[in-house]
Amino acid sequence: MAITLWNLYEASLLCLNAICVLHEERFLAKIGWSAHQNIQGFGEQPTIKNQILNLVRSIRMVTRIPLIFLNILTIIVKLILG
Repeated sequence: MAITLWNLYEASLLCLNAICVLHEERFLAKIGWSAHQNIQGFGEQPTIKNQILNLVRSIRMVTRIPLIFLNILTIIVKLILG
């Protein structure tokens, strides 16, 4: 099976969907990655964990509406082309 642009598009779409579906209190808090547990003092450097949490929140905020359209487009293409 060759890696095509369509396969890369689908893989990235699935990863973005997985990130956007993660619920902070249901899943991330159970493994200790909640925002309420990561309180920093003023002027402290953010930890890697905080940076990853900020990245997840940013991805969720920025890609929410475009993901709806990309998922619809993917479903339509899959229905038409098989």
